[in-house]
Amino acid sequence: MRTVALLLAGLALLTGCSTGSDAVVTGSEFEFVAPGGQLRIRYEGDDRKVVRGLSGPSLMEDGKTVSLEDFAGKVVVVSVWGSWCPPCRTEAPELQRVQDETGPLGVQVLGVDVKDPVIEAPRDFVRDRGLTYPSIHDDAGRAMLAFRGYPPNAVPSTIVLDKQHRVAAVFLVSVIASDLLPLVKDLAAES
Repeated sequence: MRTVALLLAGLALLTGCSTGSDAVVTGSEFEFVAPGGQLRIRYEGDDRKVVRGLSGPSLMEDGKTVSLEDFAGKVVVVSVWGSWCPPCRTEAPELQRVQDETGPLGVQVLGVDVKDPVIEAPRDFVRDRGLTYPSIHDDAGRAMLAFRGYPPNAVPSTIVLDKQHRVAAVFLVSVIASDLLPLVKDLAAES
C-alpha cells in the first residue's frame, strides 16, 4: 500500500510540472520525417514547425557568420549543396533565378555547403556560376543540426521556410526554378 502511495505521489509531481503557462511546448520545432519515403513534402498550417539555430561561417566572407535570423520576416529557401555534387551544378543557377525573381517579394535563398573540406572548391563553384545569394560553409555538418533528423546524405536538397521560418516544404531531390517559384510566391503573399 505504501508503494502505491509513493507511486501516485511521484506521478502527481510529474504531471504537475507538465501544465501551466510556463510549460515547455513539445512538438513546436521541426523534426524531419519523410512520410512513406516521399521525396517532395509539403507542410500546411499546424504541421509547419519552426527551425531554430541555423547559422555558420560565411562561405565567401572570412570571419562573418550567416544566420537564419539575418532574414527575419522573409521566406527562406535553404539549398543544401556541395561543389562535388553533379546535380548541384545544374541546380545552383536555378536557385539564383529564384533569388533574382522573388528577392524583391521578400524571398531569400540561403545555401548550406556541406562536405567540402577545402574552402576554395565551393568558393570557385559560387564565383564560376555568378551566385549572389549567401552560403554557410558547413563541412562538419554542424549547421544542418538545426534540421533535427534530416538525412545528412540528402544532397542536393531544398528546404523552404515560411516568413516565421517554419518548414513549408522539403525537396529531397534536385529542383529547378519552376518547382519553387509558385510555392515561394504563395508563401511571400501570406500574412
